[in-house]
Amino acid sequence: MKSATVLVLMLFAAPSCSKSDDATGSVDSCSIAYNLKVMDQCVAACLKCQHGVTTTCTTSCKLKGAI
Repeated sequence: MKSATVLVLMLFAAPSCSKSDDATGSVDSCSIAYNLKVMDQCVAACLKCQHGVTTTCTTSCKLKGAI
């Protein structure tokens, strides 16, 4: 019974460890038109290319070093 429980838990835990990148690269090709080191352009790229919201995009850009 314990081994069945461990197996089920592993089945649910395994997908959460996988890295989820954009497989097509469309975000990279979209954001190439923007200077991601300039805050306004970084936020605009985040809003348009990653369909983010202003609050999370601003935080993301600050963490990436945009001024």
